[in-house]
Formats: sequence, C-alpha cells, structure tokens
Amino acid sequence: MSEKIAVVPGSFDPVTFGHLDIIKRAADVFDIVYVAVLNNSAKNPLFSVEERMALMAEVTKALPNVRIESSSGLLIDYAKEKKAKAIVRGLRAVSDFEYEMQITSMNRFLDETIETFFIMTKNQYSFLSSSIVKEVAKYGSDVNELVPDCVVQALKEKYGFSQ
Repeated sequence: MSEKIAVVPGSFDPVTFGHLDIIKRAADVFDIVYVAVLNNSAKNPLFSVEERMALMAEVTKALPNVRIESSSGLLIDYAKEKKAKAIVRGLRAVSDFEYEMQITSMNRFLDETIETFFIMTKNQYSFLSSSIVKEVAKYGSDVNELVPDCVVQALKEKYGFSQ
C-alpha cells in the first residue's frame, strides 16, 4: 500500500498558530506532509526563505511525518515531484474561498490526479494572518497568542525589540 502524501504550501512569513493548526491536522490524516515554504514573487517577505524554513522546522519538530522544504516553481510541479496525491489548504473565511477556488481549478487543469483538500481553520484563528501579525509586531505589541515563541523572538529581532 502506498503512502498518502500531501503538500501544505504557503509563504509562512511568519508561521502562525493558524498555519500550525492546519499542518497538525494534515499530519493526522496523511502519512507524509511536505510543508512547502514558497518564495512568492508577488510578496515582499520579512523573513528569508531560509529563516522561514528554520522557524517552520522548529515549530513542527514534534511532528515526525512533516518535512520542511522550499519551492519557487509551480506548486503542482512540486506536488508531482513529491508524488503527493493531495494539496492541503487552510481556509479562514468565505473571502478565502474565491481565491483558493481559482488556484485549485488551475492546479486541476494542470494535473487532475492531484486533489486539493480544504481545512477550515479553528474559529480562534479565523482572523489571523501573517500580515496582521507583522503589523502588530512592528509596533511592539504582544503577539504571543498568535505565533509560537521562536517566532515572537524572531519578530522582535527583525523589528529591533529584542533584549
């Protein structure tokens, strides 16, 4: 029997508890989960790909079936390379669905053998995004309930609030 392999893609700039929730839940369903830290050319990241991968590795170290990698090409090509049968995406609100539907439709056009699964985020994370976390952290406000401790520290260092 072949392993059930999934890819959880994202820029994760930075990783939040919302991201981690989706990754943990995917790891409960699939045998192997590749977290693909994407280099999105449309975004201007605060953290480098290497920094994002290191933070992701730290916060997922207790999940033995999770692998952290980076990708800069088409997600569907990465999924094929990993022999994944699924792409797992998190949804926070209805507003996410329209964008995700377009991406899913294109991925299906490119390779209809790879399915996309949507996981609704827990209600407590429905407002949470990396952009909001960065905005709040930039002004020195507390983000401890939004991101793991290592991310809190990394944000403080980036914004000059480290001690």
